[in-house]
Amino acid sequence: MHPLPGYWSWYCLLLLFSLGVQGSLGAPSAAPEQVHLSYPGEPGSMTVTWTTWVPTRSEVQFGLQPSGPLPLRAQGTFVPFVDGGILRRKLYIHRVTLRKLLPGVQYVYRCGSAQGWSRRFRFRALKNGAHWSPRLAVFGDLGADNPKALPRLRRDTQQGMYDAVLHVGDFAYNMDEDNARVGDRFMRLIEPVAASLPYMTCPGNHEERYNFSNYKARFSMPGDNEGLWYSWDLGPAHIISFSTEVYFFLHYGRHLVQRQFRWLESDLQKANKNRAARPWIITMGHRPMYCSNADLDDCTRHESKVRKGLQGKLYGLEDLFYKYGVDLQLWAHEHSYERLWPIYNYQVFNGSREMPYTNPRGPVHIITGSAGCEERLTPFAVFPRPWSAVRVKEYGYTRLHILNGTHIHIQQVSDDQDGKIVDDVWVVRPLFGRRMYL
Repeated sequence: MHPLPGYWSWYCLLLLFSLGVQGSLGAPSAAPEQVHLSYPGEPGSMTVTWTTWVPTRSEVQFGLQPSGPLPLRAQGTFVPFVDGGILRRKLYIHRVTLRKLLPGVQYVYRCGSAQGWSRRFRFRALKNGAHWSPRLAVFGDLGADNPKALPRLRRDTQQGMYDAVLHVGDFAYNMDEDNARVGDRFMRLIEPVAASLPYMTCPGNHEERYNFSNYKARFSMPGDNEGLWYSWDLGPAHIISFSTEVYFFLHYGRHLVQRQFRWLESDLQKANKNRAARPWIITMGHRPMYCSNADLDDCTRHESKVRKGLQGKLYGLEDLFYKYGVDLQLWAHEHSYERLWPIYNYQVFNGSREMPYTNPRGPVHIITGSAGCEERLTPFAVFPRPWSAVRVKEYGYTRLHILNGTHIHIQQVSDDQDGKIVDDVWVVRPLFGRRMYL
C-alpha cells in the first residue's frame, strides 16, 4: 500500500529539515558560535560557553596580547542538548572555566578545537574583594526581533562601560521557537556583548517550554540549580538571582517553591552575617511584586503571587526580603521602566521627605523590561499609584553603579531619546546600623 501523496510530501520535508541542523543542508559545523561568558562565583575565574553542531574538544586559548600567540590553555567539557521540538535538533554546549586570572586585567581569548576556532574576543577579569566599584547593565525582555537596546548596549560594551550584565529574564521570544533556531539566532545576536562581559541571568516566563530546557542548557550560572537560583559576590554587593516562575508553572513541581524559598532564606542569613564586607544585598527576579501597568499581570493584583506566595500565604517573598533587609530589588516582565518609592506592604517608607532614598526604611524596586522585543512596550495605568516614583514608557535599559558600601547610582537610558538619561537616582545607606528593616 502506497502512502498518501500529502503524507509522503510531509515526510520528505521533515526529513530534509532534520538533515540540516542549522536549517540548511550540508555538513554540520564544528566552528564555535554563540560564545558568551559568565562568572562562576570563584574569584579569579570566568566561564566560557559556546555551541557547536558536532561533538568536538572544548578548549580555550587565552593570553594578554591582542595579537600573536595565545600561550595559556584551559580544557572543559561539552554536553549534548536535544531541543524538545518536533525535529529534536541536537546542539553541543561547551563549557570551559578559566582560573587564576589576574584581577582587573584584560585577556584575549578564542574557543573551540582543532576542528574550528572562534574569532578572538576580549574580556576583563573581575576585580577581587569588596573595595571596588562595579558597573552593570541591567534589563529584561530582550528579543531576537525588535531588540531596540542592543546596538547601544554593544557600543557601551565596546567602550568598556560595564563589568557585567544582568539579564532579568525573557530571552529571544522564545528560545524554543522554530525548533530552537530562535534561541540560536538570539545567542548570536548578543555575542558581541556576552562574549566580552559576564552575562548573568535569571529565568522568565518565556523560557518555560520543556521545563526551561533551553535556558538551563544555554547558560552557565554559579551553583548547582541549573541557573534557576544562585548568588554571587561583586564588589561591595551580594547579588541573588532567583526564579519567580516556580510560583506559576507548578506542573514542573510544587516542591521547587519550597526548595527555592528555603535556599533564599539560608543565603540571606549568610549575606547578613557578611554585611561588614558586602553591605549591599541586591535581588533579581523576573516578575515584579508591584507595577502600575495597564494589564492583568500578577504585579497588578493586590495579593500578587511573588509578593504573598501561593494561596496568598505560602512562601511569599516580600516578607522574607524585608526581614533580611534586601536593599534593591531588580525586576522586568513589564515592557517599561518603573522606579518605586521604598516600599513594604503598599506603604511608602522613604528615608525622609527631602531625601527619600537616603537611608530608606524599605527596599527599593526597579522594573526594567524595556530592552525591546516583538511584544513592544507595555502601557501604564492612567493614574500612577502613590508608591510609584517614576514611569517611563520608552525602550531602554538601566545602568547600575555600585560605587561603594554606602552609595549606589541608578540611571535609566532611553534608546528612544538617543541615549538620554531619563531617570537618575542615588540610593544611600550609612555603614553603621545595617541593615534589618524590622
